[in-house]
Amino acid sequence: MPVSLPAGKKGFFSFEGVEKLGDREFALFSSLIYEKVGIYLKPEKKELLNARLSKRMRALGVRNFKDYYELVVADRSGSELVLLIDAVSTNFTSFFREKAHFDFLVEKVLPELSTRASEGVKLWSAACSSGEEPYTLAMVLEEYFRSRGSGSSGFNIQATDISTKVLATADKGVYPEERVRTVPPEMLKRYFQKGVGRSSGYVKVKDPLKQHVEFRRLNLMEDFPWKNGFEIIFCRNVMIYFDRDTQERLVKKFYDSLVPGGYLFIGHSESISRLDHGFKQVAATAYRK
Repeated sequence: MPVSLPAGKKGFFSFEGVEKLGDREFALFSSLIYEKVGIYLKPEKKELLNARLSKRMRALGVRNFKDYYELVVADRSGSELVLLIDAVSTNFTSFFREKAHFDFLVEKVLPELSTRASEGVKLWSAACSSGEEPYTLAMVLEEYFRSRGSGSSGFNIQATDISTKVLATADKGVYPEERVRTVPPEMLKRYFQKGVGRSSGYVKVKDPLKQHVEFRRLNLMEDFPWKNGFEIIFCRNVMIYFDRDTQERLVKKFYDSLVPGGYLFIGHSESISRLDHGFKQVAATAYRK
């Protein structure tokens, strides 16, 4: 839904650029972003914020950062806030990123969980970005159950992200061929369809794999729509953007969302060792409830 400029403001639809982000406006935006999604923007991120918001402001015809801030706050639908968060979110990911986690799943976690999860293994990719992580999880679990003759219905993956932009890509499941170079050839053949004609140079996740993954938008700062349901949660390379208090609250929420004996995986560049939590570390950046 398009948003309107605040009362009394007029849009500028023909100009070369927007006014430079000042310290006062940076403080307003950084406070708003921290309040809404928990991301702490250090002062050195001012130029980055300036560059990313300017593009959105040009699209709206807004030249002044104060005007854009007022527009975001005045938009009761929340749609402009979502677009603001899309603009500032960092969404780098890849298939089989931090492969050691998936090896640990196959060697240690799945043999244990598959014997005691009577209704199937339930997983959550808590910052799924453009879908590479949950689709990797789906391939790993599919291969695991196939190798044991267990069929392919023994797992379900909830995949969430705060960015509607990356979720749209994830839900389509279409990627340039260079993005799947880290996928083993036999998995690439089994789980992806090669594009032809206008789709040449792209691959698409096959429907039997996609049916295991459900994508939805979720702000990790809000109440989770589920509790005590997951055997495995992946939340990797997200908490590095949060301050300690936010990290601690989030880790507690993850703890409450896991079944007893469930596992939490975080990024290799992250640590929760200084936080107050009930997890037991079982591997590098892998924790058990």
